[in-house]
Amino acid sequence: MDISRLINFICIVVGGVIAFYAQAQEEQNTYILIGGIMLLVFGIYRTSRNIPSKFDKEEESFIKTEKEDEV
Repeated sequence: MDISRLINFICIVVGGVIAFYAQAQEEQNTYILIGGIMLLVFGIYRTSRNIPSKFDKEEESFIKTEKEDEV
């Protein structure tokens, strides 16, 4: 596992734990809750940047294959 994925995973886990901790207290600290949510979203954003789009791939359709066969 490379260091970037490890950082993303740590951000997601720590952010989630902080958000749950701030939510579970009787007197909620809004700033800690916002910080936890921001860390969680930051980790998810960094993870989603590395996932390739399904539209980036060059799809081979039947028509494209047919044209190559004719030539």
